[in-house]
Amino acid sequence: MSIEMVVLLPALFAVLFLGMQAALYYHARTIAIAAAQEGARAAAANQAGSEDGVAAAHAYLADAGDSLASSKASARRTATTATVTVRGHALSVIPGWRPVITQRASAEVERLTAPGETR
Repeated sequence: MSIEMVVLLPALFAVLFLGMQAALYYHARTIAIAAAQEGARAAAANQAGSEDGVAAAHAYLADAGDSLASSKASARRTATTATVTVRGHALSVIPGWRPVITQRASAEVERLTAPGETR
């Protein structure tokens, strides 16, 4: 075996593992933001509350599978804005490393207004 192979083969494996890790991280991040958006829409609905947003985010995460491990959702609703935060860990091919993912989404709370009234 030549010296080039001894150097190139580990470098090739490192590039492959880093590429796979980047894909897993991006996928987990995408799932987290989608769950946060779903929760924010649910929490912002007329006659809804923060608990509705958390339930919607958890339901989305359950449907998405295991891509976001140890996931948790929290919500905060004010008179004008509903915000949902989703936090979890991306899957990892690198032993001992569990990247943390945190995504937040906000939506304007639905409310009835009188004709001609602006928000």
